[in-house]
Amino acid sequence: MVAAFGTYFCMYAFRKPFNAGTYEGLSLWGINYKVVLIIAQVFGYMISKFIGIKVISELRAASRTQLIIGLILFAEIALLFFGWVPHPYNFIFLFMNGLPLGMIWGIVFSYLEGRRFTEVLAIGLSVSLIVSSGMLKTIYFDVREWLPAVTEFWMPFVMGLLFLPLFLLFVWMLSVIPAPSEEDMALRAPRLPMTNTDKRTVFRRYGWGLVSFIILYTFLATLRDFRDNFTVEIWNEVDPGWDKNVFTQTEAVTSIIVLAVIGSLSAIKNNFKGFWAVNGIIGAGFIITAMATFLFQKHIISPFWWMLLLGTGLFLAYMPMQIALFERLIAHFRIRANAGFFVYMCDSIGYLGSVVLMLYKEFFMKEMNWSVVLMKFTYFQAVISVLLLAAACIFFYRSAVRVRKNDLAVAAELQNA
Repeated sequence: MVAAFGTYFCMYAFRKPFNAGTYEGLSLWGINYKVVLIIAQVFGYMISKFIGIKVISELRAASRTQLIIGLILFAEIALLFFGWVPHPYNFIFLFMNGLPLGMIWGIVFSYLEGRRFTEVLAIGLSVSLIVSSGMLKTIYFDVREWLPAVTEFWMPFVMGLLFLPLFLLFVWMLSVIPAPSEEDMALRAPRLPMTNTDKRTVFRRYGWGLVSFIILYTFLATLRDFRDNFTVEIWNEVDPGWDKNVFTQTEAVTSIIVLAVIGSLSAIKNNFKGFWAVNGIIGAGFIITAMATFLFQKHIISPFWWMLLLGTGLFLAYMPMQIALFERLIAHFRIRANAGFFVYMCDSIGYLGSVVLMLYKEFFMKEMNWSVVLMKFTYFQAVISVLLLAAACIFFYRSAVRVRKNDLAVAAELQNA
């Protein structure tokens, strides 16, 4: 848990600190320069996810440590050039920075999946996903106070340099984790590198349900990324007197709630019941995001409570999809696959959605506040996602019934023989 938390938290030090800057007065091609930078990095991150569909699904245990260290060093070198090359030519290096980072999650999770307590072990990974961005923004502002001569363009490289030794320590911790036991494999199914035939078989059997989950995840990833990338601008609009520690406060409370829920899933031994519990949590998360936004618009709750509840609902839906949904799906249907394959299918499309929303805002909602865009998209994704979730649940329920009938038929034939 500690190794997973530390590794992914440190990865965010190479990815997220640049968006704590505002880059005021800078633009490129008529677009706010911060938007250009975010799109450049997210585009690289998105391509990384598409590459990861193959790389992570086929990754062998012996190659993990060297790969993860090489990817981070590549990302840090890109940040060095981002600081060194002047505006407006340095945005290309944030694209280069995003290219390797999208595969880090899959490598870290490959150490944890396929175990009877995967949900508990993945709590460390979950914590880092929720709190890292907020905490790193707070650290970013502290470092800028200590080193006022460091510009917004050099800060990402400095932040990465500060966290590199810790990253290497946590990767070493991951490398000495024992492999899943025989009991783990019996309860959760072995996790093997996938072949192209395995991938085709998965989509032939479960394609319609998986497509529903992928589209649903796209909305979640888009909302999460938009809220995270423009949280400084959103706070400036909804509460001009906000304190820099608010990032850590809201995400810390969110993490406690979400992790308690996710950790409790390990108490459900039956994989099919666990699968339905995960879907129930995801649906509850969508409802919380919409209700919190509605209450804030009606001035019933404060900006702090809106951002807190929005984040809680968002991560209640997002985190179980990453950590528990496909884990239980593979275990119940005994699919020859690994969770990384499914998550990277979802992530690759999800980050494409994030780029589309930012471009749409920049060209068609240029005068609209960031907070208003966030509210409108929250309502939209909540309605569509609940419908998609219902469609996926119906599909997999029918698949389970079909599998059960086949098992009973096989058992009857064996008994007659």
